[in-house]
Amino acid sequence: MPAYILTPILLIAGFALLLYGAHLLIEGASIIARKLKISGLVIGLTIVAFGTSAPELFVNIQASIKGTSGIAMGNILGSNITNIFLVLGACAIIYPIALKKNTIWKEIPLSLLAAVMVGVLANDGLIDKMPFSILTRSDGIVLIAFFIIFMYYAYGIAKTEIFQEIDGTQTMSTSKAILFTILGIIFLPVGGKLIVDAALKLATMLGASEFLIGATIIAIGTSAPELITSVMAAYKKKTDIAIGNIVGSNIFNIFWILGLSAIIRPIPFQKLNNIDILITAFASVVLLVFLYFNKKYALFGIGGEEHRIERWEGIVLLMLYAGYITYLIFTQSVAAPGVAVP
Repeated sequence: MPAYILTPILLIAGFALLLYGAHLLIEGASIIARKLKISGLVIGLTIVAFGTSAPELFVNIQASIKGTSGIAMGNILGSNITNIFLVLGACAIIYPIALKKNTIWKEIPLSLLAAVMVGVLANDGLIDKMPFSILTRSDGIVLIAFFIIFMYYAYGIAKTEIFQEIDGTQTMSTSKAILFTILGIIFLPVGGKLIVDAALKLATMLGASEFLIGATIIAIGTSAPELITSVMAAYKKKTDIAIGNIVGSNIFNIFWILGLSAIIRPIPFQKLNNIDILITAFASVVLLVFLYFNKKYALFGIGGEEHRIERWEGIVLLMLYAGYITYLIFTQSVAAPGVAVP
């Protein structure tokens, strides 16, 4: 079979295994945890939270093992930009996003801080005048430290909220739950490897950079869980869940996944990607501005103020995403591939 046919098939198969593996792992492990009398709070903060970020995690692990820095960095920055511009834009068009929870006002600046931290840690050449720039293992440890702080904060918030039951918890047998968990653990790394291998071949075939493939095709594919969850939440008018899912995912992506990727293998950084970091930070700023200036108050002030992202702003977010993709195509289509680190 010709490579131009086989490569897209392998890429799609990798995404299918990756996303289905994450689904199986969350369902199976959550049910086992409940049968072991582990609290819903712990399940929500560990199995569910880590499971929804598993696609990005396993793609980045495979990319780090292979030393393909462009895919590792592109997947994370691209996913975060995709989450805000594409996913939230689509959600706002389906139903205007209304935000009442004060916790999100703390989490959005945290997602902005995450982008700033990557810019500071990765720019050795710009800040320290080094001959090269690289996200080192010590930088990865710093990001993981911020992630631990975020998890401690999330634990404090989660104690005040009710964890929702996962469908099927009461009906699935223990043996089936164990099978689901094992299959999920198998499918995730296999899917991640298929995606990275196919992405490298695709980049060669198209004459494109690894970063371009990572920030577009892979980023959209690994953001599928966030897209599906948030769109369904918007359709059901549960907009707090939609925006909370996106902001939390962006924090996870940088502090946890990029931090772990750098610990596995240091990630070389190209100056050109500073624009992508700025756009990642800009996306959080746009989100804050839209929410801050769209205030609506409940009748007679009862229930306090409500911040919204209107449909027209959702259209603006989608236009910004289209602009970002256009920028990537023109700047990264023939850029040098990521540098492998020994």
